[in-house]
Amino acid sequence: MDLPKDAQVFSNWMNTAGKKELAGVIKHFCEDATAEEQSALRLFAGELREKHYEKKVYFRGLIEFSSYCKNDCYYCGLRKSNANAKRYRLTEAEILDCCRMGHELGFRTFVLQSGEDMYFTDARLCGIVSGIKERFPDCAVTLSIGERSFDSYQRLFDAGADRYLLRHETAEEEHYRKLHPPGLSLKNRKRCLYDLKEIGYQAGAGFMVQSPFQSYDTLAEDFLFLRELEPHMIGIGPFIPQKDTRFRGCPTPSSERTLILLSLLRIMLPKALLPATTALGTVDPLGREKGLKAGANVVMPNLSPVAHRRDYALYDDKICTGEEAAECLYCLSGRIASAGFIPDFSRGDHADLQRRGAPSCG
Repeated sequence: MDLPKDAQVFSNWMNTAGKKELAGVIKHFCEDATAEEQSALRLFAGELREKHYEKKVYFRGLIEFSSYCKNDCYYCGLRKSNANAKRYRLTEAEILDCCRMGHELGFRTFVLQSGEDMYFTDARLCGIVSGIKERFPDCAVTLSIGERSFDSYQRLFDAGADRYLLRHETAEEEHYRKLHPPGLSLKNRKRCLYDLKEIGYQAGAGFMVQSPFQSYDTLAEDFLFLRELEPHMIGIGPFIPQKDTRFRGCPTPSSERTLILLSLLRIMLPKALLPATTALGTVDPLGREKGLKAGANVVMPNLSPVAHRRDYALYDDKICTGEEAAECLYCLSGRIASAGFIPDFSRGDHADLQRRGAPSCG
């Protein structure tokens, strides 16, 4: 395969290629690329990241505040039918205490993540968001709480939420149906993401890598959807099976394919904020560093209470102590610095918003 020899030319090609061409380039790097081509891919991704973000790696403080979920996604350990799941909810006071600890450590973004827990009504969530913004006005609040109505998203935005993460998981209809129960739809998932952008959130999408039934064609659909959506953030990570789901017997992949796709996404959408995810660090002890070298520029240490970290079991063997935990923040910062990057604890907004100044939203 004749590949472009220049990062910007490659980026332009990725933004005009059709499904067949995208599937072909993904397959090439996953199966056939030489070591020289793989090295060039990482160099292109690094060049484009540095153009917009220099060598900064943004830190987000993750708070997993509820393990309850009304959905039954076939791959997820939090699914409502999992009788073995340990359920918990943090109180507003506990969430604010996590933020206080994070703020003292230097974090200026908090990511509030949960299952789709209907106990947390708009009123409760708005109170939590506004409480965080009142106490920590220099901080951004990111929500990752699933599918809601346009009006609900608007109320949360008006309360002060800045960003919203909602991974689409797969953009191909048949593949989506193989991973989700009949009550969920790809159409609604996409509707939510477009609603979030319309309202004014910094919106994030993303997908699992090497999930059951995934193919190069379904990955090409993911790239086409992300290219159309132009999210501010893209979260991808390796699919890791969970023992209480129908996919428990599936193999855990290596980090290799995720790293290739991170580089290709950085090349296609150079300004996107790309996390080196917990899942990547779970399958590979050096996954975070490799992710950063492949084009990622965000990490999310866990600020959740230690007693509950193992209970937020989306998948098996999730790292939840040591360098994943905020308690070892300086270890993680040191590893990132040793890898040649600059730990950055600012809000870390999308490049376009940094230029014109992101609104405080609070």
